[in-house]
Amino acid sequence: MSAMVLEGHLGLASLSSNGIGGILFLDFASVWEEVADIVPQKDAVVQADRRVSYSEFDDVAARFAAAIEAEGVSEGAKVALYLHNCPEYLIAQYGAFKHRAVPINVNYRYLDDELAYLLDNCDAEVLVFNTSLAECVGRVRDQLAKVRLFVEVDDGGVHLSGAVRFADLVATHQPQARKERAPDDLYMLYTGGTTGLPKGVMYPQGDFTERILASFGVLGLDAPVPTSRESIKPFIEAMSSYGAEVSIPCCPLMHGTGMWIGAMPALLTGGTVVLLESRSFDPHEVWQLTESEGATRIVIVGDPFARPMLRALEEREAQGQPYETASVRNIASSGAIWSAEIKDGLRSRMTANLVDALGSTEGGSIAVSGANPDLGAPTAHFTLAPDTKVITEDGREMPRGAGERGLLASRTAAFGYYKDPEKSARTFFQIDGNSYVNTGDWATVEEDGTITLLGRGSGCINSGGEKIFAEEVEEAIKRHPLVEDCLVVGLPDERFGQRVVAVVGAPSAQPPTGDQICDFLRESLAHYKIPKVVVVRESIRRAPNGKADYKWARETALAGNASN
Repeated sequence: MSAMVLEGHLGLASLSSNGIGGILFLDFASVWEEVADIVPQKDAVVQADRRVSYSEFDDVAARFAAAIEAEGVSEGAKVALYLHNCPEYLIAQYGAFKHRAVPINVNYRYLDDELAYLLDNCDAEVLVFNTSLAECVGRVRDQLAKVRLFVEVDDGGVHLSGAVRFADLVATHQPQARKERAPDDLYMLYTGGTTGLPKGVMYPQGDFTERILASFGVLGLDAPVPTSRESIKPFIEAMSSYGAEVSIPCCPLMHGTGMWIGAMPALLTGGTVVLLESRSFDPHEVWQLTESEGATRIVIVGDPFARPMLRALEEREAQGQPYETASVRNIASSGAIWSAEIKDGLRSRMTANLVDALGSTEGGSIAVSGANPDLGAPTAHFTLAPDTKVITEDGREMPRGAGERGLLASRTAAFGYYKDPEKSARTFFQIDGNSYVNTGDWATVEEDGTITLLGRGSGCINSGGEKIFAEEVEEAIKRHPLVEDCLVVGLPDERFGQRVVAVVGAPSAQPPTGDQICDFLRESLAHYKIPKVVVVRESIRRAPNGKADYKWARETALAGNASN
């Protein structure tokens, strides 16, 4: 992949030469503007007592676009969203797209060092944040020389001196006039990828709109996929005949699952996004909203969400007051294992299709598994997307039924990591002239072409849908003055899929306790990265060449975990 492609947007000629789908002449903002004109009074976003119509959604986003333009933010600049799920997240994202700026997802669990790194890496010029996160922003503000505008969304936290309140900002600007945009306008989503530092995966917007709009055909909804602004209205009308989408993303909007599956499909089709009010997952809230809003889609991250949702249904059944779930057409999951027994419990109680999607930020949809009241689905067993392959480590395609494990390679429109051509070259590659990405997932291919997923590469721990990278946690622990060495592994966890366990080498006569190490980490790591168990040993076993012996570390972690 050329440096020229990595440094800028892909042009249409480049996309065609790479053989990546038929690119629509549509971008996110242009579609949403048309939708707002078609269904202006319909609810676009709902949270608790707030109901934001498409007319308001469009108007406030246009005012936000005008406000950042007035601050000297140019087209192509980055607008960072350090927010919990709230209407302002979607409005600010839309406003950035309107101005042809690039919205950047920021994990609201990030603490000082993590936040400062990401905002510097993405070259953020605008930071939109909740007041509950203001103290963290204040501590790193001096490191954010590129940020010219701090915008706060009030959620009961403290006011940051110098920041402008979101409501005041949009109230003092007239809506920006609509403008011409291009389908190769940049879209980015930050991911941990295959190392501990987050990376921005770059996409052309046109490919994203095409794939999302076309996905409804896969679900059996026959509607003419629009190829221009003029053809959006008949598409919306056709989709409305099936009943508009009402989607509840249970997971954060700052993750691909919440945004790509939970929010964007509804907004691109004139549907409604219903956001949970609770900051900690409450399955009863999900089912109550399903009843009150007539939800058609619920989006989750595997067992960490599905298990408590099933338990909530069982609780209400035992009370003789079962929840009404008939409106739900599908429950979609991506990002964590969704076990067969939990699917069975849900499908025995619902008419919905259960869609278990295997995907990656770099490659989009890789494989899918479906279940319904009449059909079960084994755990981690998927049907590959047409453009996904299983390859050997030397790049050969794995034959069906070979019984050997291989790496999943997904055809993609992503064209690299932002400002990182070296990692881009290692991750993105060509097969028969088409662009593919190595997802880092291992699988075996069955005779019928389906796959059994074995797991992600050794450096990644998946806990509740969050990617946690062993090297990052290890390095943070090794900063403790009494720690000499450390290895971090993931062990099975019933609720979260995996939990983080650290094996620490501390030769001191009075080594630190596990609680002391975790307290030490709270200053530098987001809480979900902090080990659930710390096993302290005198030394860490490594190979003669210094490489980590993760097999020994896992065995030691298992033994230590059992004794805690």
